[in-house]
Order: sequence, then C-alpha cells, then structure tokens
Amino acid sequence: MTLARVVGGVGRTLIGLGVLILLFVAYQLWGTGLQEARAQSALFDELEALLEAEAVDTPATTTTTVAAEPDEEPEPAPTTMGAWAPPPPEGSAVAILRIPTIGLEKAVVEGVSVAALKRGPGRYPETPMPGQEGNAAIAGHRTTYGAPFYRLDELEPGDPILVTTRQGRFEYRVRETKIVHPSQVEVLDPTDDNRLTLTTCHPRFSAAQRLVVVAELIGEAAPAPPPPPDPGPDDAPGEPPAGSDDPVVRHPPAELMGADLSGEAASNGPAIAWGALSALVLLAIWAAGRWWRRWPAYLLGAPVFLVVLFVFFENFARLLPANI
Repeated sequence: MTLARVVGGVGRTLIGLGVLILLFVAYQLWGTGLQEARAQSALFDELEALLEAEAVDTPATTTTTVAAEPDEEPEPAPTTMGAWAPPPPEGSAVAILRIPTIGLEKAVVEGVSVAALKRGPGRYPETPMPGQEGNAAIAGHRTTYGAPFYRLDELEPGDPILVTTRQGRFEYRVRETKIVHPSQVEVLDPTDDNRLTLTTCHPRFSAAQRLVVVAELIGEAAPAPPPPPDPGPDDAPGEPPAGSDDPVVRHPPAELMGADLSGEAASNGPAIAWGALSALVLLAIWAAGRWWRRWPAYLLGAPVFLVVLFVFFENFARLLPANI
C-alpha cells in the first residue's frame, strides 16, 4: 500500500467524520425543533381542554384577582380549594409561559428530565406552581428543542413575564438576571417572597454556567393546594398515602438541578447500539457500491442510513446536558 493511498484513506475518513458532525449539528439545531413543535401543539390542545373543563365544572372555588396582561382589564381566576391531589404526570402540560419582550409563548410541562424538556420548558417538581406562594422554578433549553430560552439573556428589570395556569393568569416582573456556577443550586430554594425563577445554560451552546432570571409576582398569589395527608402507620417514607395509587417521589433541589443539567447515563446502551447499526448500514452501502453499482447503491441506501442515523442522533443527544 502506497503512502498516497494511506493519505487518501485518512482524508476520506476525516471528511466522513466531518460530514457526520455537521449532520449532528443540523439535527440539534433544526431536527430537535421539529419534534418540539409537534409536542407543543399537542400540549396547547391538552391545556386548552383542561382550562375549558375547569371553567365548565369547577368545584368549590374562591375568586382571586390576578395581574392582567398590559392594556387588558384584570380578570378573576378560579382557584380550586379541593382535596389534595398527586402531582401531575411528568411531561403533561401545566402552564402557558409568555414573555412578550423576547416573543416567547410556550406550554410548560411538568418535570425537568431529558424527556420532559424535549417537549418544552419544564417546571421543577417540588417547587410551587407558577402563581402560587414561594419560589416557582422553570427550566428550558437554550439552543435545542425549539430553544425556548435562547434570548433569555435579553430580559431587563421590569420586563413582564405572563403565566397562565388552571388557577388563572399571573404577571411577574423581572427583578434580576445573574450567571451562576452549576453547583449553585440555592436558586431553587424556597423563598419568603413570591417569585418565578427561570434557568438555562450559559453561554449558548455550552453548559459551563447557568443563566438565571428572577422575577417577582405582581398582585396576590394563588393559594397552594392542601398538603398531602399524613402517612398511615403502614406507609413508609416516600411512598403514597394509604388508599392512593399514585406514587409520591420527593427530590431535593440539588438533585433536581442535576437532573435538569445532566445527560442520561442509561442512554449509553441504545446510543452505542444505534451507532454500531449506523456503521453497519454505511458499510453495507459501501460494499454494495463496490460489488454492484456505486450511485444506485448510494441512492437506495441513503434514505435507510439517514433514518438509522436520525435515531442514533436522538439517543446520543440524551448523553448531552439536558439544558443546552
């Protein structure tokens, strides 16, 4: 084997790797956005159905006036005062977040896992719902899956943040924007004031730091639902109360912050498997082109390879920080 053939083989290999990297970047920036757009459409329909159901049949409510959008009259918000209910399922719609300054309108989901944040901004479990007393916290992607928090750094003190939940519509005003280290999980701690904390990665295309926007609630907060009943004598800590079929899992704020900003180790296996399958498909296309006809083999094999590669990218992306 001559030196020229070795250099040519190495060059073709590097070009192929470069093309794969460019395809992955394209998937991250645009392919994930298509998935998020479909999920958001379904989430808006889901939340609209919930709000309509609440308006038609709301049990034992009190009326709380909440802040309205600019140039609109305040409207009463029905606040359910029923019995304790388990947290909403992860990935389900819980609120609509609007930030007019940066043109943001997204459905907020429950949870900050990798799977949940693929669908839209996610509420940190064990923090209050937006509009309730205390420190409500929401995480969102900065550059992938629709990049809902891409322009979060453009917010300035006084900018409005509007949130609609099943309890009504609430207005927050930006108080401060700050950059923190990943270990500074105290931004999720309970507070005496009523605030909304938005978190994402900083700078863009990196998870080296965290961008945090803190906004204060304008007007009265909605009452929180009653606490869960005391566990019975047969209930172990961390298990659902007696007579309930719903799991109750408690997570400390530090663990939640970690879930928001880390990848999923469990995805190693699928990512390796789909990566190997992608390599095998590419090898088969190359062999077919060598022993049959090159361009027909490439044209027939390219769609199969791109589908397998898309699934590989999807699994590989789970290894990356969830909030990039």
